[in-house]
Amino acid sequence: MLLLFDNGTPRTLARYLIAYHTVTEARARGWEQLGNSELLDAAEAAGFDVLVTTDKISVTSKTLPAANLPSWS
Repeated sequence: MLLLFDNGTPRTLARYLIAYHTVTEARARGWEQLGNSELLDAAEAAGFDVLVTTDKISVTSKTLPAANLPSWS
């Protein structure tokens, strides 16, 4: 699974995930200045499966196909 870490995501978290997933930081892609909507667009276009962020992103800020939204209850 391809994971994208947003700027505020603790780097230490990556060490627990890299054994099972590929982790890339937004700043490594030059995306550190993108807003939430632009970052989601860039991540989706680049084929990332998950965006890990500490930002509060409301579902209404970006409409994604239902198949791409995980169900976390």
